[in-house]
Amino acid sequence: MFRDSGPAGKVISPQLEMGAYEALFMEQGATFKTLAEMFAKDPTALPSDFVPHHEADQTASMVLEKLHKSGVYQFGVRVHKAGDYPAKLRDAKHPVELLYYQGTWELSEMRGIAVVGSRKPSQEGVRRAARIAKELVARNFAVVSGLATGIDRAAHTAALRAGGTTIAVIGTPLGEHYPKENADLQDLIAKQHLLISQVPVLRYAAQPFQQKRYYFPERNATMSALTEGTVIVEAGETSGTLTQARAALFQGRKLFILDSCFQNPAITWPARFEKEGAIRVREPEDIVKALVD
Repeated sequence: MFRDSGPAGKVISPQLEMGAYEALFMEQGATFKTLAEMFAKDPTALPSDFVPHHEADQTASMVLEKLHKSGVYQFGVRVHKAGDYPAKLRDAKHPVELLYYQGTWELSEMRGIAVVGSRKPSQEGVRRAARIAKELVARNFAVVSGLATGIDRAAHTAALRAGGTTIAVIGTPLGEHYPKENADLQDLIAKQHLLISQVPVLRYAAQPFQQKRYYFPERNATMSALTEGTVIVEAGETSGTLTQARAALFQGRKLFILDSCFQNPAITWPARFEKEGAIRVREPEDIVKALVD
């Protein structure tokens, strides 16, 4: 069941645009990059301008069937140029034209900070993530993360326990749970907070498992664009978290790196990003101070 897409909903059909966008992703060689470049050439275009309406309607029906089989009956979409699509997403290098969501969309309007890091953190890293999340909640920030294991889960959980707001930007379609152990947390966020996905439902279902991992770096860029800044708690030298670090700097967002990362002799990325403008965080107050300045 679709939710109202805002004032433009009477003019633009969310279901038609969803079907058209999914159809575009089913074309050979389609990626977030190629679609972003296509829409950049015609800033007034909607997905349905590139796909016959009968094909878009048929594709939308297939998407709904797939989502229903996954247990998703209530969800919304946000289409660029319609309703409450967040303008800040246009700061992404390859901005997406359509987002799926479950929960309360208005939470995306809160001031938000992403808290991210390793999927296999140290116990101290987990404690640091929880402390940062708790401090952000106390200052009325939404805690945004990617619902992965490790730091992401710690940040979401701490925000919930502190009575705050948390937003999850996932690298799978709605109705898919990855990792499986976070299924209960994902469902809770979808019902009581906000769950966002940019992943095309049909394309994802048709792809081999090995190719599905490429959606995670894409969602990191979107997560950064949705927030005022990103806090990296802990990450290895080749961590996917660094994708979000690069995105934050490109998008003009604040990039915060905990001081403990600089103390780790096994990694060189903290010093590199600090030279590019990242902020070293010794106390949670450093984050708040940088956002106010």
